[in-house]
Amino acid sequence: MTTEATVIAVDAMGGDDAPDVVIEGARRALDSDPELRLLLVGPDAVVSPLASDRCESIPATEIIDMAEHPASAVRTKKDSSIVVGCRLVKEGRAAGFFSAGSTGACMAAATLVMGRIPGVTRPAIAQIIPASARPVVLLDVGANADVKPEMLVEFARMGSAYAEVVLGVTAPTIGLLNIGEEDTKGSTLAQEAHALLAAGVPGFIGNVEGRDVPAGTCDVVVTDGFTGNVALKTMEGTAAMLFAQLKTALTATLANRVAASVILPSMRELKRRLDPEGFGGAPLLGVKGVCVIAHGGSGAEGVANGIAAAARAVRGELTQHIASAIADERVPDAS
Repeated sequence: MTTEATVIAVDAMGGDDAPDVVIEGARRALDSDPELRLLLVGPDAVVSPLASDRCESIPATEIIDMAEHPASAVRTKKDSSIVVGCRLVKEGRAAGFFSAGSTGACMAAATLVMGRIPGVTRPAIAQIIPASARPVVLLDVGANADVKPEMLVEFARMGSAYAEVVLGVTAPTIGLLNIGEEDTKGSTLAQEAHALLAAGVPGFIGNVEGRDVPAGTCDVVVTDGFTGNVALKTMEGTAAMLFAQLKTALTATLANRVAASVILPSMRELKRRLDPEGFGGAPLLGVKGVCVIAHGGSGAEGVANGIAAAARAVRGELTQHIASAIADERVPDAS
């Protein structure tokens, strides 16, 4: 009996080093997953030479640049690689879409072309944090700078479904990012969201602080997109600074360099474990289809991991799980 292939549309022109790293990443993804099939979207001259029985070329005559206004570009460039990729999901030709292109354009195209899952007010971007105790799903990390309390309830339900499907967590625990653990702490938004989460979201453990995210205190941490993005970039910057300082210290003297040669394998493994490219990208949760968005600076390995992440989400029926989680319970009244 043959297994039905998982079809992922890939934006060949997304990323700082596209199309070369995307093409190489797509090759690696295909090599590591025999049940994967790709629809490579981009200019015909770029994608057609790569066509094979497991990689179909889909011509797209336009490209959305990182500097363009996302919503305007999506509306005017209907034959761009991002819009065409999302359209392939809407039409059912692909089950998921991957891009390392403009995050804003991917969000706009996925929302406008794929559409939102019924009951989802705003889709949210979820990022897996390689925390100490366990990986943590942090959302929103940039899609929604301004939110309402009930939207954080939606984020919690979507993040919980994502942790179950992709991380294999049973009954995920959920925390609300705040400036203190007490339910009276924080802004009016945080206090109202806390009441709603406590009343209507299974697994909610209360407020968590910034230090709890890298510690892995809970499985899912919810916050608004502004705060989440600042938290994510701060953690990424801190990790990069620490590794740079450590490298400087370990190479400062001959004795240090000799000692460094002993711990080098362990340091490389630690860096690999903390590298966000290992997770391959962040999904936009709440749209009718899987959409994984990677960092623009992703290398070939990051692209391959992002395509693999999209395939895992499709096979785990992430969209259906989120739809069920949103439909299960109505958001309780804050009063």
